[in-house]
Amino acid sequence: MASAGLRTELECSICLHIYTDPVTLRCGHNFCRVCIDQVLNTQNGSGVYSCPECREEFQERPELRRNITLCNIVENFLSTQPHQKEITGIRCTYCVDSPVPAVKSCLMCEASLCDKHLKVHSKSAEHVLSEPSTNPESRKCSVHKELFKYYCAKDATCICVSCSLAGEHRGHRVEMLDEASEKKKKKLRNVLQKLIRKKEKTEERVRSLEEQRRKAQEKSTGEAERVTALFIDIRRRLDDQEKRVLSEISRRGEQVSLSLTDVIQKLKVKKGELSRKMRHIEELCNMTDPLTLLQETDGNLCDPEEEGGDEDMGRHDGGDEDMGGHDGGDEDTREHDGGDEDTGGHDGSDWGVELISHLSDTLSDLIRYVTFYVQGPADILLDVNTASNRILISDDLKTATCTGISQNRLETLERFQYHQVMSRRGFTSGRHYWDVEISRSGVWRVGMCYPSIDRRGHQSHIGDNNKSWGLCGGWGCNKCSVIHNSKVIQFPHQISSARVRICLEYEAGRLSFYELCDPIIHLKTFTSTFTEPLHAIFYVWAGCIKL
Repeated sequence: MASAGLRTELECSICLHIYTDPVTLRCGHNFCRVCIDQVLNTQNGSGVYSCPECREEFQERPELRRNITLCNIVENFLSTQPHQKEITGIRCTYCVDSPVPAVKSCLMCEASLCDKHLKVHSKSAEHVLSEPSTNPESRKCSVHKELFKYYCAKDATCICVSCSLAGEHRGHRVEMLDEASEKKKKKLRNVLQKLIRKKEKTEERVRSLEEQRRKAQEKSTGEAERVTALFIDIRRRLDDQEKRVLSEISRRGEQVSLSLTDVIQKLKVKKGELSRKMRHIEELCNMTDPLTLLQETDGNLCDPEEEGGDEDMGRHDGGDEDMGGHDGGDEDTREHDGGDEDTGGHDGSDWGVELISHLSDTLSDLIRYVTFYVQGPADILLDVNTASNRILISDDLKTATCTGISQNRLETLERFQYHQVMSRRGFTSGRHYWDVEISRSGVWRVGMCYPSIDRRGHQSHIGDNNKSWGLCGGWGCNKCSVIHNSKVIQFPHQISSARVRICLEYEAGRLSFYELCDPIIHLKTFTSTFTEPLHAIFYVWAGCIKL
């Protein structure tokens, strides 16, 4: 019981809990610092402050001083108490032996009541009950100490009866608390509905952005995989090309080596024969017997000029340096000196330059293709205003279909008479590419044109003028072809793929067509100095074309 009495003395009269950081007012009463701060905050507008315990008034907000002695007592008391489950919320004011949660607070008594004490509490009208509160004073007028019953709409504050009759709010429009509360709730519900709609829109936006992020990540992953596969294929092609070139170099080198080996062997035989003749002649020159010398057969002493011809000897007079200074190497030496024809070129310079040039062109094509690929395709949309009335354009402006039904569009100067349509977008700079899917049936042309191209007559067809370049194909055509200014270049084969790629390098003046198969086949590159914007253009008859 002594412990219970001490506990009561150590409880804050505002929160009814053990003091937390106790402070003292000038009147001597102690409170938790947080609790008394809240009470004083509610009294700010009244012009006077009072102690919740003794009602002593202060003209200025009282200074709060920490009660060190009480703080030490609280700490010592708590250290000696067995651990109890702390009750959250408001406790009953009258249950001093053990903490019991309160269910109601009496505004007149300024006390919180548990179920037990609520049953015996006064039921008179002046004892107004409310939800449990730690600060009953907040529901009373700080000037008249009366319960708030009205709401001043002008000053947006709760007031008591005296304030409405004789106070500073006299003559203002006032409402009952319940009525004002319902009006505020109505406004809050409207605000809540707006916030709910705004939240729903925000959530929808978040979902949309998350979906875009997911698609972007998927696209990035897919592009990374395709680029990786692309470079793997490029490395494979380069390795194959390296093997072919090295094999060709080895083959031609071996061919030259074998040819030169044969020539060297012949020259060595000739050298031995000449050496033998030279020794025999030297022996004859050293003879002292004239008869023996004169009886020697002339057949063994033939003149090199008679045997090989003065022409050949004269031709190789300057060849001593190349042949090591040997004399008389007429026939075989001529074969060696002029042997490029037989050996295919001993130094290999011609075919070496040819191989290097071919490799350089291949590498340039690969670099150009990779540059286009990494950059990504251009967004091409069809221009309905240019579409022939025999061409149906899809809603997404990506498909052109030949139809036997007229679309009854208004005939204008920019509309094509025959089965053609142009893109909305024109290019005046940069590198761009896009892919086109072509139907297996029908006749088609795809390419680029200037916007000044004719829109009437057969001269308006892609490639049948000097303002457009096209790739042509379709059923009834044994071979695919390209066309510009009515000049047709046929390919030796019909393209097998249903997809083609168009690449534009505006500043470089290059327009290239590729067949998208495995491996990709370069069909044709036009070169020109472009003088106008270039638009994609499509011709389709008895089929469709998709971007």
